[in-house]
Amino acid sequence: MREIKTLEELKSLIGQEIAVSGWIEISQERVNTFAEATGDHQWVHVDVERAKRESPFGGPIAHGFLTLSLLPKLMENAIKMTDVKMGLNYGLNKVRFPAPVLVGSKLRGRFKLLEVEDITGGAQVIFEVIIEREGSDKPVCVAESIMRRY
Repeated sequence: MREIKTLEELKSLIGQEIAVSGWIEISQERVNTFAEATGDHQWVHVDVERAKRESPFGGPIAHGFLTLSLLPKLMENAIKMTDVKMGLNYGLNKVRFPAPVLVGSKLRGRFKLLEVEDITGGAQVIFEVIIEREGSDKPVCVAESIMRRY
């Protein structure tokens, strides 16, 4: 866990990888719950037997947007900004899913600070986030995540 106490300290870290999260396991239950929440029941995610037989991945994979939705949790267990009353997800600049997330995989996030811009009452912060799968050299998600901290 990386603790950042002030906005000035945060600004001093621009251009650096500032934190790496712990691992999160992607279970079939998590995938099924995400499918229910989003209405995306594509067989490659939720039909285990068919995915084993027919998918090029040898089994079910997580939705790309499920992987992306883990950003707040990954960040929460990687970075603590003690002078922040509230943080908001402001959006994304770029998102790619270069590799699949097989059910049963463990994922973690690497956070590189790209920009910090002063805004009224706080700062807008842009991170490059690389989500990696345990045991793989290829990332499963690469994104520029924008947050606002107040």
